[in-house]
Amino acid sequence: MRSNDTEPQSAKPAATVLVVDDNPINLKLVSDLLAFEGYRVLKADDGEKAAASVQEDPPDLILLDVDLPGIDGLTLTKRLKGDPPTADIIIVALTAFAMKADRQRAMAAGCDAYVTKPINTRELPAQVAELLQRREKPRT
Repeated sequence: MRSNDTEPQSAKPAATVLVVDDNPINLKLVSDLLAFEGYRVLKADDGEKAAASVQEDPPDLILLDVDLPGIDGLTLTKRLKGDPPTADIIIVALTAFAMKADRQRAMAAGCDAYVTKPINTRELPAQVAELLQRREKPRT
């Protein structure tokens, strides 16, 4: 079978990203942006739904609002990172809190990266791609 130049170079399926935000506008913006880039996007508007989604269909990466009703983003991060089946999921804190202490709290909770709102729609897809590529590289 001959390779077609218009086909993707990799036969791997698109990475799955779970977007968690209680603000419907932010949830739609980020979800649409990543879907446009070819990612398979799952959505949740609170921590409980996000936790259920992760159990049903584990994503490769989670963009997680820190300030959620119910289970907040940092508590959910600690739970996921403390559970062996979900510990390797990349978690990116997505927050309007931009102080250095907020970044430190997110990283201490187990977040792999930190993105402040309002998101930069030009940079976010590249940031997601970079995090996913880092995960795929074998550790030496």
